[in-house]
Amino acid sequence: MKKLGHIFVWLLVCSATYAQDIHWSQFDYNPVFQNPANVGRFNGDYRFFANYRDQWRSVTKAFSTISVSAEAKNLYKGISVGAFFFHDVEGDGKMRTIEFQPSVSYTLKLSADSTHLFRPGLQLGINNRSLDPTKFYYDNQWDGTKFDQNLPNNEVYQTRKRTNFTIGIGAAYEFQKSKRERINVGIGAFNLNRPNQGFFGQKMNREIRLNVFAQAEYKIGYDWDILPSLQMNFQGKYREFILGSQVRYILKDRLGEYMTVMGGLYYRAQDALYLLVGMEYQSWWAGVSYDINASSLVPASAARGGIELSVRYIFFNFKPKKIFHRACPDYI
Repeated sequence: MKKLGHIFVWLLVCSATYAQDIHWSQFDYNPVFQNPANVGRFNGDYRFFANYRDQWRSVTKAFSTISVSAEAKNLYKGISVGAFFFHDVEGDGKMRTIEFQPSVSYTLKLSADSTHLFRPGLQLGINNRSLDPTKFYYDNQWDGTKFDQNLPNNEVYQTRKRTNFTIGIGAAYEFQKSKRERINVGIGAFNLNRPNQGFFGQKMNREIRLNVFAQAEYKIGYDWDILPSLQMNFQGKYREFILGSQVRYILKDRLGEYMTVMGGLYYRAQDALYLLVGMEYQSWWAGVSYDINASSLVPASAARGGIELSVRYIFFNFKPKKIFHRACPDYI
């Protein structure tokens, strides 16, 4: 028998290092992660997102990811800043990824009425990965009847942790015809410096990832909107193509009160079909999606992919109205 445990670790590390970065089903609700040019693309002054994803629990140890992001819009002459943080844990070896990515964007008005906007963005961050090889079983630990982790595994790791820096850039174009009709398209490139993430002796560079996205909102009725979107990721040999749409029904939009319900269906090519439901109330959004696995992993996963949650809040600065008083003569 070959070194089964070693091969398993090798495949895990290679897939995490070469194949792909973290991905999200609700990419429309994780904008700072998607592209630094999305920073500041909202109606308000500050925006906060929190996301959670849990997948492959039926196959192996669950892969779980937590992400939070914050943005401040138009801090100085069209410049907006933001940052996201995520923590990801994968599989039996507790492959852990912690990443912090500050971002900045600039809004350039292409028309006097601001219906056409262009935003370039820059992202600089730090990434830390770690692995616990003691969680694996190796062929050298087979005593003839069972695996004994007290036996030596004869495996040597150069390091169990790796910290590096990453660089990303992006650009986005937005056309907004009205409050409920808009188009946004963008492109981004990440890991431009190709940092080394190898745990073994040889160098293992993180592949450059190219992201392309398009989103739209279109009014189809007095209370109904359709929100189609697509996303493509290219990283090394990995390809991701997601296409789908949401439908929004406006329950209330008057007298300063706003409430909607939303539902959507998306397809990730050769991987999964997933459903999304959510609700907006004032400045809040909350959504949940569930992946139904449709890939070759179906026999092991029983078509169960993963669940994902998202929460958003937009904050508006209080701007007191100026009250002007007319001076009256003393004799009145």
